[in-house]
Parts: sequence; structure tokens; C-alpha cells
Amino acid sequence: MLRLKQTASEKIRNFQTSHISRLKGFTLIELLVVIAIIALLLGILMPALQRVKKQARSSACKANMHSWAQIWNMYCQDNDGYFGTEEDSLGWARGTWIIALRPYYRTKVGILICPTAKKRLDSMDNYGSFDRTYIMGTGGFEDRREEASYGANCWIYKPLPGQTAIQNRPTAFNWGTADVRGTGRIPLFGDSMWRGGGPFYMDGNPQSNRIRPPDFNGQWLGAAYEMMHFCIDRHNSVTNHAFLDWSVRSVGLKELWTLKWHREYNTMGYWTKAGGAQPGTWPEWMRKFKDY
Repeated sequence: MLRLKQTASEKIRNFQTSHISRLKGFTLIELLVVIAIIALLLGILMPALQRVKKQARSSACKANMHSWAQIWNMYCQDNDGYFGTEEDSLGWARGTWIIALRPYYRTKVGILICPTAKKRLDSMDNYGSFDRTYIMGTGGFEDRREEASYGANCWIYKPLPGQTAIQNRPTAFNWGTADVRGTGRIPLFGDSMWRGGGPFYMDGNPQSNRIRPPDFNGQWLGAAYEMMHFCIDRHNSVTNHAFLDWSVRSVGLKELWTLKWHREYNTMGYWTKAGGAQPGTWPEWMRKFKDY
């Protein structure tokens, strides 16, 4: 009987010894294999996660654009269908829209900023970049200076009586109202590194600072370089814009030159496929983008 108990005890010890020996852990090779598999999975998943994050930011930006489209619509309706009145004193410089629209967005300053461009540049300059905000000018309620990363099409405004030009842009080209044809191709408001812009072929010159593309993403040469304000790679080769029919969509960077910015704007000008532009015509950083 004792021998049987000992045998049973021995069996238990032998089982425990055998079980423990099997639980000693991974070998170095096994650990390296596991690490390699984890690294491989991360390498596969991280780009996908980054794309999802960028898409989420772009979608949030579009949501902001929808809000701005409604704000501009309300302002226009409150002023007899015009972007401005004969009595106002705004003058409609590039950033004056911030004053006109403050009563409509009030304290919701968050919609001034694109989720992809939420931080300021390190410098003290007022301008922004493709992923940075700019500082709005002074004026209006409490003389506020908001940060923003959107800008307006400066050709939409109704000029004041006798006003023939606004910042060297002839007011004869201005839309003045949303009651026009082709509103789905007329930019209203969108991603920008400055308060606004009025692109045009000044004297037909495709290299005029008013129309030519930037030499690199986020290039700043001054407020008068009108198209550069909007030509920024903010959402993976596109930017988001609201249009004069109050719609919102993404716009390819080269597509910007085909939009109907003002009444006399040539949508088949030099910087378009119809105008003869080839991939090699563009600055090097833009040659990979879709042609229009």
C-alpha cells in the first residue's frame, strides 16, 4: 500500500517536472520570429491607419465647409441676395469677410480652422501654410485677431458705389451675387493659407503673381500672389471648397485653374490641359497631381 502511494507521488512529481520543463519559455529564435511578425503587421497597418486619420480630418474639414456655405448663404439672403450692401463700409479687402460674418458664427471660432491645419507657424509672420493657420487682421467686434485656415474668393463681393478696384482687382469682374449661372463652378470659400485671394491672368500673363503656381507646397511670396493662397496640398492632392450653389466638394490642385473665379476668368487658360499645359509645365512638386 505504501509502495502504491509512493508510486502515485512519483507520478505526480514526474508530471509536474515534465510540465514545468515544457513551460521554460521562448527560445531567442522564437522571440525574434514573434518580433518580426509584429513589426510586419505594424508596417502593414500603420499606413492604413494614417490614411484613415487623414480621411477623418478631411471629412471634418468638409463639415466645416458645409457650415460656412450656410453662413454665407444666410448673409447673402439677409442682404437682398448680394455679398455686401451699398451702405456698408467694409471695402471688401481679403480679410473683411471675418467682420461681416461674425454675427453668424459668433463664438464658434472652431469652424475657422481646418483639422489638418490647427497650429501656427514658428515664425511671427501672419501668413499660414498647408498645415498651419494664419492670423486674421484686426477690425470688427472687440478688434479680435482670430486664427484661421480658410479663405474667401475675393471676386464674390459687391463693390461699393464708385469702387473700381479692390486691392488691384478690377471690380467689373466681381460676381456680387449668387444669382448667376454656373454657380457649381464658382468658388466661394475654402482651404487657404491666407485670408482670401482673387486669382486672375493679369494682362493675360500666365506668370503673373496673381495666377502662377507655387514652387513648393506652402510657398509664401506675399499677399498679392493670389492663387498660391489656395494651391496647397492639405488633403492628399486636394483641397476642400464651398461653391456659390452652397455645395461642398474636394478640388484637385490643378483643377483650381479651371474654376470660374470671376466673370471674365478664362477656365481654359495657360495652366489647364485645354490651354496646353503639360505635366512638365508645372513646378516639380505638382507634376504628380492629376491634370485638368
